[in-house]
Amino acid sequence: MTAETGEGKIPVIEGAGCPRGNDYVRQELTAPRRNIATSVLVEGGELPLASVRLTSPIPREMIGQAMEEIRKVHIKAPVAAGTVVIKGLMGYDSDVIITKDVGRGEDAERNKGMSGAV
Repeated sequence: MTAETGEGKIPVIEGAGCPRGNDYVRQELTAPRRNIATSVLVEGGELPLASVRLTSPIPREMIGQAMEEIRKVHIKAPVAAGTVVIKGLMGYDSDVIITKDVGRGEDAERNKGMSGAV
């Protein structure tokens, strides 16, 4: 795929296999966006961290600030996948959501002895 730019415009995009390819190149050259997958601290959980991701990409230049906001989050166990931990991150139409369940730490301890029980 090739794209020619001139005077702030993208007049020619060649080689795209579908219209979405044209849209992607146009967006990537004018206003690139990225998604984030990271983790947040969990208090009292069977794991110390819970994985999170954005529900939609944000401007690439805002990734650093977004990570600063996400790092401030501390959640209490238990947490379920799909739980929104930040609604509308930095005013964008993108939420930060949990991607993996994390149970309470004492639940994990209690269940250790039961793993082989019949």
